[in-house]
Amino acid sequence: MFNPKFTITNKILKNIGAIEAAKEVIENAPLVPLYEKKFKSEAMLRTVHHGTHLEGNDLNIEQARQVLDGEEIFARDRDIQEVINYRNVIGLLDELKEKRGEYDISMLTDIHKETVNKVVAPEKCGVLRISDVVIKEEGTGKIVFQPPPYPEVSGYIEKFLLWLNNAIEGDIHPILKAGITHYILVSIHPFVEGNGRTVRAFSTLVLMRENYDIKNFFSLEEHFDHDPAAYYEAFSLTDTQPGGVFEKDLTEWLSYFTQVVAIELTKIKEKIRKLSVDSRLKGIIGSQVALTERQMKLIEHIGERGYVGMSELKKLFPMISEDTILRDMNYLIDKKIIKKEGKTKAARYVITK
Repeated sequence: MFNPKFTITNKILKNIGAIEAAKEVIENAPLVPLYEKKFKSEAMLRTVHHGTHLEGNDLNIEQARQVLDGEEIFARDRDIQEVINYRNVIGLLDELKEKRGEYDISMLTDIHKETVNKVVAPEKCGVLRISDVVIKEEGTGKIVFQPPPYPEVSGYIEKFLLWLNNAIEGDIHPILKAGITHYILVSIHPFVEGNGRTVRAFSTLVLMRENYDIKNFFSLEEHFDHDPAAYYEAFSLTDTQPGGVFEKDLTEWLSYFTQVVAIELTKIKEKIRKLSVDSRLKGIIGSQVALTERQMKLIEHIGERGYVGMSELKKLFPMISEDTILRDMNYLIDKKIIKKEGKTKAARYVITK
C-alpha cells in the first residue's frame, strides 16, 4: 500500500492557511451572476491557453480566445486542435466530478483520449504506453527524467488509485492530495504523449471532487506556464532522490504546489474584494470614485471590522504617518464613503449606510 512520505512544514501550513482564507472569501462573495460567468470564462481561457502553451503550443492567448469563440485563424492545425481538445477536457472534468463511485483508470484514459484527440494516432489515444520513454535535455542529450518501464505502468497506476480511493476524508488535506496526485502521475508518465495536460487535468479533477474547485475561478496552468523553470525544478528536486516512484519524500514538491495554489487563489480573492468594494461604493454614492490602493485597503478593513479607531488604523499602516492616514480618511468622509462617529480620541469610522 502506498503511503506518501512528506513533512508538514511551516511553509506548507502557511500556504494552506492562505488557501483557506482565499476560499472563504471567494465562495462567500456576493458576486452577481454576470461576474461569476466572466470569472469562469476567463479562468477557462487561461487554463486552455497556458495548459497547451506550456507543452509547446504556439498560439497566443488572443488566438486561443478566437479558437474557443469558433473564429477562423491562420495557425498550425495541431495548435488549433490542442486548444479545442483542452476546452473539451474541461467539459469532461465537469462530468467526471459528478460521476459516482471511486476514481478509476478509465477516468485517466478518458481525459487523455480527449487531450490528444486528432493530435496523435487513434490507437494511442487513451491507451497506456507500451514502450519505454526517456526525457532528454535539449542540446546536450542528457537524460533528465526516466519513467518506469512500460510493463510496470498499469500496476503503478492501480497502486496509486488504491491509495487515492482509500485516503480517508480529513486524513489528508485536499490540496495535498491533489499535489501528490500531480507528482505521482507525472512520475509514472502513463502515456507516450500528452502526459502533462492529462496529469494536470486529473489533479484538477481531484480538487473538484473534494470541493476545492473554488467556483472554477482560478488557473494553476497560468502560474506553471509563467515560470516553467520553477515547475520543472520542483519536480526534479523530488525525482532525483534515490528510490522508486512511491519512495520519494514529497515535502519540497508539496511546498511548491501549495504555494502555487495559494498565489493563484489570493490573486482571485483580491480581484473579488476589489469588485465587491467597487460595487458597494457605487451603491452608496451613485458613481465611481478614484481611490488609491491604501484607501481601498482602509475601506476593506472598516468593512470587515464594522468600525475602527485611529489606533487600529495606525497599526494597519505602521510605516505611514498619522497625518497621511487622516488625509485619506477625510477624503473618504468628503466623498461620503465613510463617516466619523464621535469627536474625541475614542471616535470611530464606519462605512456610510
